[in-house]
Amino acid sequence: MRALDLAIIAVFLVGTPVLGIALSGRQRSSADYFVGSRRVPWWAVTFSVVATETSTLTVISVPTVAYLGDVTYLQLAIGYLIGRVVVAFVLLPRYHAGGMVSAYGFLGTRFGNGMQGTASVTFLVTRLLADGVRLFATAIPVKMVLAALGLDVSYWVIIAAIAVVAVLYTYLGGIRAVIWVDVVQMGIYVVGAVAAVFVLAGRLPDGWFPALVDEGKFRLFDFSSNILTSQYAFLTAVVGGALFAMASHGADQLMVQRLLACRTVRDSQKAVIASGVVVFFQFALFLVVGAMLWSFHDGADPSALGLSAGDELFPRFIVEQLPVGLSGLLIAGIVAAAMSTISSSLNSLSTSTISDIYRHVTKREPSDATVLRRAKLWTLIWAGVFVLFASLFTSTDQPVVEVGLSIASYTYGALLGAFALGILVRRARQADAIVAFVGTIVVAAVFVLGVEFTVDGESASLAFPWYVPLGVLVTLTVGGLLSLRHPTPAPEHPEPTHQEVG
Repeated sequence: MRALDLAIIAVFLVGTPVLGIALSGRQRSSADYFVGSRRVPWWAVTFSVVATETSTLTVISVPTVAYLGDVTYLQLAIGYLIGRVVVAFVLLPRYHAGGMVSAYGFLGTRFGNGMQGTASVTFLVTRLLADGVRLFATAIPVKMVLAALGLDVSYWVIIAAIAVVAVLYTYLGGIRAVIWVDVVQMGIYVVGAVAAVFVLAGRLPDGWFPALVDEGKFRLFDFSSNILTSQYAFLTAVVGGALFAMASHGADQLMVQRLLACRTVRDSQKAVIASGVVVFFQFALFLVVGAMLWSFHDGADPSALGLSAGDELFPRFIVEQLPVGLSGLLIAGIVAAAMSTISSSLNSLSTSTISDIYRHVTKREPSDATVLRRAKLWTLIWAGVFVLFASLFTSTDQPVVEVGLSIASYTYGALLGAFALGILVRRARQADAIVAFVGTIVVAAVFVLGVEFTVDGESASLAFPWYVPLGVLVTLTVGGLLSLRHPTPAPEHPEPTHQEVG
């Protein structure tokens, strides 16, 4: 790496927390820290949502998916858009009507504190695991950059350094700092990716695009009948993607908190739907990068290129092939993508800990100033835990984007199923919901770890996009059957009118 590249990365790492603090303003209350006092413009929330869910996995791992296969991964984005439309018109109005700062406040109002706490704890564990993968993924290209300088730095040191920068502006600026820095960070990695496409195009032989088409690299739809184990069969990807998006953007505090920072429910609806459109084109951009890398390397197996994993393909190209300055910009973009996810997770973990667990465990109503102090303290605590979790992921045999999505899918089905149970089954009460929720987690674990299907004479596991639909089905079935114990339907719950945060 050249001095200019390193200087760009250094300026980015120093400037990011400064920018976040400057843009956020002073945090005067817990509402400022949690939801920016609901004064953030919808377009900024759109880009923040995209930056948060994109993370490093998209930047370095989605190209690997296209390199090793084709662009059928894009079918997931179609499902994502459908799912967001449902979230916009079914769940967001309920959250705004209750003045909530946590998605799980709805479960507390509908079922009780026990269900709210159960869902919150599940969210905390899921985020730590899923975003631990994302944080580890960021360390891959950074380690390669340092190796090029002759420095052998361990993954956990890199992970800790990234976490420190992210926690600085999250701690001091709250959700507003997170959102505005996300907007800037998204711009950095998108500009870098577009520049990489132009550089690649200039180094490929004439006729590379028709050759890739003939090779099937731009196949978009997979109408395979093997829908149970094929991750990107059309039905699997669209149905699974839609329900995954309903869970991730309607039942996951990480995204819901951003959407609740909008001024009105209409703004929140515009933000979540627009984010689905932007994500579609982002996926397409990085899949095209992967297809072009396949042409650049003549389709060579990653191991034949001296790589230990496919996810090193794009990072190596960035380090070794991009011009001076552009290489540093794209590495900074990769780190930016990671920090946008980690900072978002830290703020949402802190919010959920305080609003869903702390207040109910202590059974006290602390002052708003106390809530704000506790929220910042938990931001620091979760940052330390994040580093430990991320250090668990030292290697993987499949693209880490698939690992990250699979981890989130383990519990998303139960979370989304609990919301569906509360809305659709009037008889259901808290005990029914908790038993169904826990039962769904157990069933998901059985399918993930033990159930295999025989396809064309070979054993294969259930495709990860089916984890969420399976979880929703189990939760609704178990919860619905248990609710039949009650002689009469539970009384209609009015929409909540208040959700205190301090």
